[in-house]
Amino acid sequence: MKMKDRTRYIACMGMFTALAFLAVVLTEWIPKVNGFLSYEPKDAIIVIAGFIFGPMSCLILSILVPLIEFLTISSTGPWGFLMNAVASCAFTVPAAWIYSKKRTLGGAVIGLTLGMVFMTGCMLVWNYIVTPYYMSMGPVTEVAAKRKIVGGMLASVFLPFNLIKGGMNAGLAMLLYKPVVSALRGAHLVAPSKGKKGKFNLGFTLFALAVLTTFVLLFLVKIGKI
Repeated sequence: MKMKDRTRYIACMGMFTALAFLAVVLTEWIPKVNGFLSYEPKDAIIVIAGFIFGPMSCLILSILVPLIEFLTISSTGPWGFLMNAVASCAFTVPAAWIYSKKRTLGGAVIGLTLGMVFMTGCMLVWNYIVTPYYMSMGPVTEVAAKRKIVGGMLASVFLPFNLIKGGMNAGLAMLLYKPVVSALRGAHLVAPSKGKKGKFNLGFTLFALAVLTTFVLLFLVKIGKI
């Protein structure tokens, strides 16, 4: 990578890091599911960076942004940082990898769908293993006893939450990718497209809006607002 390109890449990564962290800060008011599961839109921003720069950028941001959260605003400690980083990696890296192989609207949809499914399955395993070590569950003090409680929550709490979270971030990424990459190209921070100049795709935009709206409604149901 040439020095000029490396400088642009670092500038863009810094911008995506700041935007992802800002997205977390600005959405802290969103109610938590079951009192402890937080929705954060940062993965939508991270996966857009991955669509532009490749899956390795997702890996970097998926660790860097949770680390900044851990050092500043997070109250969940090292375990929270670990779970946060794993969830972001599991969603964004597969999505960006698929898109790097098939750079079309279909490739983006397939990648985001795979990321949502992979992240959901991954977090079921990680929540079962890790959650008992840092969750407060009243008088229960033994890890084995806590794990039994967590096991009972996998299908009713963790599965729907992660599917909804992934669906919301997928919808956001589909809506925001084109405006973001166009703005970066306009600022000469990203190379111009080698293919045909992209046009506004009303059908895809409506599809993305439908996906986002569906999962937002499911989230509102989950937190008891509707």
